[in-house]
Amino acid sequence: MADQKRILMVAVQKPAEALRMASGLTLLDDAVAIAAWGRLPGGSEVAEQMEALEFADVPVAELDRGEDALATLARQIIDNDVVYCV
Repeated sequence: MADQKRILMVAVQKPAEALRMASGLTLLDDAVAIAAWGRLPGGSEVAEQMEALEFADVPVAELDRGEDALATLARQIIDNDVVYCV
């Protein structure tokens, strides 16, 4: 059996799509985390995905677009095996 990978989904331009993709990645039994560049938008599409991600215990971090956020995101990118930016 292969080692568990750490996957980071960075939600930048299409946050609802990034959340949907991250939900699908939870089926792989790999550790999935989400970093949203800025606040996630409201709406039913995002709420539905957030509910699924919460059920799967996927951590979601909303990064305020400041200098500290860039350093936080850089550290998360380094600490993960696979990074998707959507």
